[in-house]
Amino acid sequence: MRLRAAVLPTGLLKQIWKERTAYLFMAPFLLCFSAFILLPVIMAILLSFTSFDAFRFPEFVGFQNYIALLTQDTVFMKYALPKTIKFALFVGPIGYLLSFFVAWLIYQLPKSIRDVITLAFYAPSMAGAIALTVVWQAAFSGDYVGYLNHFLLQAGLIESPVLWLQDPRYLLNVMILVTIWMGFGVGFLALLAGFDTVNKELYEAGKIDGISNRLQEVFYITVPSMKPQMLFSAVMAIVGTLKAGAISTQLTGMPITQQYAGHLILNHIDDYAFIRFELGYASMVSVVLLLISYVAMKLSYRLFGSRDGE
Repeated sequence: MRLRAAVLPTGLLKQIWKERTAYLFMAPFLLCFSAFILLPVIMAILLSFTSFDAFRFPEFVGFQNYIALLTQDTVFMKYALPKTIKFALFVGPIGYLLSFFVAWLIYQLPKSIRDVITLAFYAPSMAGAIALTVVWQAAFSGDYVGYLNHFLLQAGLIESPVLWLQDPRYLLNVMILVTIWMGFGVGFLALLAGFDTVNKELYEAGKIDGISNRLQEVFYITVPSMKPQMLFSAVMAIVGTLKAGAISTQLTGMPITQQYAGHLILNHIDDYAFIRFELGYASMVSVVLLLISYVAMKLSYRLFGSRDGE
């Protein structure tokens, strides 16, 4: 056993040297992945067990940060976590299903106009903060000239302007609406491209087997045939949902919204990292968000991942 354990690293090095050309081509990606993904994650995990203010050397505190999150951080338990769950439940599944449905509708159009319609839906995701600032702040402006207020006043549905971005009752709903509108990104394009990968002969075989309408075609043929694209789109939807905390700051111009109305987990991290400079605690919240993302990813793989025999 000792001899085998001693020989194993040498054999591994020989195998790497044998495949050195492949590793050479992989090196740029591996270096970037290690420097910008792997190393920051490891540093965040290590800092999550410390008290660190960016000025003094980190002080090891064990699990005190995690205990404080569960027992003392009322803002996280009362606002950040529930609002993130609500935000994710609406933006994630609804945005994902809406992307699939819109992609399916666009795919039914003639090829000559399909690209134009696709660009119209994809363009908002490229505009980013510019669209948020120019379009949505004007649309939800709290004065008489705001697009939504002006329309509702003209229709007689309200008597005075509504402060859509300042009123805690409406802000989270506005954030959900804007995020869904901007959700037609790379995942949407992957779904649209996925329809081209479906074997058209399967639809003819399905009709012979008793499939009688388009809904059954989508459920029994289209979705099972494009699981890789469905999985990729689901992963992109999860990532986009969990990193969307900056949208409240972009809409309101405030790092912390009034009464924590739009306070998501990412805003909680920014609060402790860049306002309070409690970087150890912020790293711990980042690790918690990473674990939540991991659970969501595993669920996506269970739903859309390939199984044995497929």
